[in-house]
Amino acid sequence: MDREIIISCAVTGSADTPGKNKAVPVTPKQIAESAIDAAKAGAAIVHIHVRDLKTTKPSMELSLYRETVERIRDSGVDVIINLTTGAGGRFIPNERNPHVSDEMQLSPPLDRVRHVVELKPEICSLDVGSMNMGDRVFVNSAGHLRTMARAIRDAGVMPEIEVFETGHLLLAKKMIEDGDILGPGLFQICLGISWGQPATPEAMTYMRNLLPSGCSWFSFGISRGQMPMVAQAVLLGGNVRVGFEDNIYLDAGVLAPSNAALVERAVQIIQILGKKVASPAAARRQLGLRSV
Repeated sequence: MDREIIISCAVTGSADTPGKNKAVPVTPKQIAESAIDAAKAGAAIVHIHVRDLKTTKPSMELSLYRETVERIRDSGVDVIINLTTGAGGRFIPNERNPHVSDEMQLSPPLDRVRHVVELKPEICSLDVGSMNMGDRVFVNSAGHLRTMARAIRDAGVMPEIEVFETGHLLLAKKMIEDGDILGPGLFQICLGISWGQPATPEAMTYMRNLLPSGCSWFSFGISRGQMPMVAQAVLLGGNVRVGFEDNIYLDAGVLAPSNAALVERAVQIIQILGKKVASPAAARRQLGLRSV
């Protein structure tokens, strides 16, 4: 029981999941309430995306972030808020004219972190690298990432460095060496996303072994890999992430009724493995976060 495991809950994400599971939150009120329930179930961190209220697709609207964050902060429930900066990097080139996108959400780097600078959460995500992601391209050039990282650093927010394959991790290490990101870093090893590292023990171990010395790290697997990767991360010395962003099922063929239910399952796994779940206060101490 010596090491306390931090649970992060990714509450809604940006995938087309509300039509597949009605429990996936969409409005700021729903997202905030789901985050609060996840915190009560044992999550020390809630990772927040917001969605367009009409289409349910990902949004970068500052007012939606502001309402969601204020609702969580005003609830009186202690939880670490982690805002995404992933929106603004999606591109699907047209087959006949690749200069035109069939689906595009590309934004200037400072626009992608505006809500972070304005709202100053304790943590925000930073996806360090580009990749094929399903049928689209996730675009994060090194220059844009440096601009984003410096704005995050100057706002006093800790970046959660999201790495989907080894090249991302090596770029992040270079950004730490250059001072764009304050070391030793907070990493999220993202597994099972097409076409990144698979959700396997071998892939997680390989990525873990490339991390900079002294850093903190989390990992998650998507879909059916979510709970197996919870156990694997605990065994390898990391922390864990669950939630509707990555998986909408509680068991095979059984839709999860809430984010809290996924957190409760992670708590069970952590306790079965002989570990204790970290409170938000303990998580802040472990991660070296500023006090709130």
